[in-house]
Amino acid sequence: MKKLFGVLIALMMVALPLVSAVGIGGDVGIIITPEQFAPRVFLSPHTRVVLDDCTEPGAVSGCGQTMVERVENYAFEGEQIAWNVLVWDKNGKEKISDVYVKVLQAGQTMEFVEANCVRNDALTGLDGMALYEGEELISWKDTTMRWYTCTFTVETPASMHGEYKIVAEAEDVNGQFGESAESEFWFLNPVIALGIDGSLNFGTVRPGATVKSSTLHIKNNAEANSGVLLDMFIAGTDFYDPSHSGAMCPTSNVLKLSNFRYYATLGAYSTCLNAGVDADCYDTIPYFMDGVGATTVNNNMQRIIDGPSISGPYKAGNVLSPGADMSINFKLSMPEPCNGGSFSQGSFKIFGEAI
Repeated sequence: MKKLFGVLIALMMVALPLVSAVGIGGDVGIIITPEQFAPRVFLSPHTRVVLDDCTEPGAVSGCGQTMVERVENYAFEGEQIAWNVLVWDKNGKEKISDVYVKVLQAGQTMEFVEANCVRNDALTGLDGMALYEGEELISWKDTTMRWYTCTFTVETPASMHGEYKIVAEAEDVNGQFGESAESEFWFLNPVIALGIDGSLNFGTVRPGATVKSSTLHIKNNAEANSGVLLDMFIAGTDFYDPSHSGAMCPTSNVLKLSNFRYYATLGAYSTCLNAGVDADCYDTIPYFMDGVGATTVNNNMQRIIDGPSISGPYKAGNVLSPGADMSINFKLSMPEPCNGGSFSQGSFKIFGEAI
C-alpha cells in the first residue's frame, strides 16, 4: 500500500497544475513591445572637406576640387562643405526616413534645415571611430547602420552671412530624432578688406638716381571672428605723364614698371629669400594681369616667398592673419635721360586672396 500511495500522490502532483490552468486561470497573455530607438548620428571627424566653386578657382584647387588649402572654418558663396555621417538605429537602418544638415546663426534661436544628405552604400565599417552606448563599445552592424554624405552649399550673403552652427540630424519613420553630438561653427561669406597706413610719394627724383619710399603698412581687416587668412600679392603698371609735356624716359614717353622694386616684411620673414632680389632684398614687381586665382598668375605675384609651406604654394611669410600687418617699401631707379612732367598715371596693386 505504501508503494501504491506514493504513486498516486505523484500523479496528483503532476495533474493538479493542468486542472488549475484550464479550469480556473484561463490563458495568460504576453505583451512584448520593442523600444522605439531614437537614431544616433555621428560625424566622421576626418572626412570634412571644402569644395571649390567654379567661378573663381584658387591657386591650388579648381572647380569642384577639394580645397586642401582651406585650413580655417570660413566659406564663401558657391563653395561646398561636405562630411560623411554615420546613422545608427537599433530598429533597423530601413526605418530612417531622412538625414539632413541644420544651421543655426549665432545669436538666433531658429534652426533651419538647409541640405539633405544622400545614402553612401559604398562605405562600410566605423571608419576608425570608437563609438559607445554608455560603457559599451559599439561594433559595426550592417543591419542597423548606414553611411550618408552631407553636402552643404553656401548661399549668397543676402541669406547667409556671419557665424553659424552646423549639425547633422536624422529622423526615423516613428518620428524619433537624433542629432550629432559633434557640431561645427563656420563663418559664411565674411567681408574681406585690406587697410593701408602711410603714403607713397617719391617727390622730385634726379635722372640716374635711386630713391626709396617711406614704409606702407598693409593690414588684414577681414571681418572680426571670421579667421580669414589672406595670401598677399603685388603687381603694377607702367607710369605715364598726363600733361602732354613731350616726355622721354629714357626713349619714350613712359616710365617703365621695371624701374621699380619692392621690399616687404612680415614678422620674421622678408623678401630676402625671393629669387632675383638685389643686394638690399628688393624684388621686381610683375605686371598686373586679369585672372586673379589662376595658378600661373598668383604664383608670379606673391610678395614674400619665405617660411614653411602651409599648403601647396602658400608660404607662412606671405599669409596675413586677421588683424596682422605687412610692411612694404618701394625703390625707384630713375632712368637717364628722363624728362617730362609728373609720371602720375599708373599704379601699384596690392591685394589679398582668401586661402
